[in-house]
Amino acid sequence: MTLSEHVKSLRKQENLTQQELADRAGVGIHFVRDLEQGKKTLQMDKVNDVLRLFGECLGPVKAE
Repeated sequence: MTLSEHVKSLRKQENLTQQELADRAGVGIHFVRDLEQGKKTLQMDKVNDVLRLFGECLGPVKAE
């Protein structure tokens, strides 16, 4: 599952609209749309603002 699919799934589980998620995370609606559409260049701090609402965050991953 991609990050965009994961965030969209979490949002839907909580019955939130994209606007409600944006408001709660303190980010813009366009950012949430870009995130859910899989835009390749996003600010990691804003992604973490969204993920924190669900008790998650991004971090470094060691490549195999």
